[in-house]
Amino acid sequence: MTLNEITEMVKIDIKFDSAQLDTESLKIPQIHNKYLNIFHEEKLRYQAFKTNYSRLFKTKWEYYTGKMSQEQLKELGWEPFDLKILRHDVDIYLDSDSQLLELKNKISIQEEKVDYLNSILKGITNRQFHIRDAIAWRKFLSGSI
Repeated sequence: MTLNEITEMVKIDIKFDSAQLDTESLKIPQIHNKYLNIFHEEKLRYQAFKTNYSRLFKTKWEYYTGKMSQEQLKELGWEPFDLKILRHDVDIYLDSDSQLLELKNKISIQEEKVDYLNSILKGITNRQFHIRDAIAWRKFLSGSI
């Protein structure tokens, strides 16, 4: 699920009918559950990306430091890295590796989705307080308090 798709869903679900506060209050658990499920799916995907990054990082480190066997190179379909680089320069190659950068980008996007969903869940949780305050305000305006 993309961040835009989530945003569009939120725009629909977050709409608030102030004339139907009781109905809005009853919808909170359903909306919360919906976004909690999405949050967990996206959080698991985020963790998977991080795990894949760590594995790929180790493999690329072995590649750039010349510690990878010919069998491993053949298995991965990579050409041998013949350039001899100093150990402290390995980070330069790792930081600019296209596969690592692509995975890092996916991790960043996924992290944004997880953070956004977390803030949506907090907003949904606080929705009950907003409804309570709206009811109290109406009571005050009508002179019931």
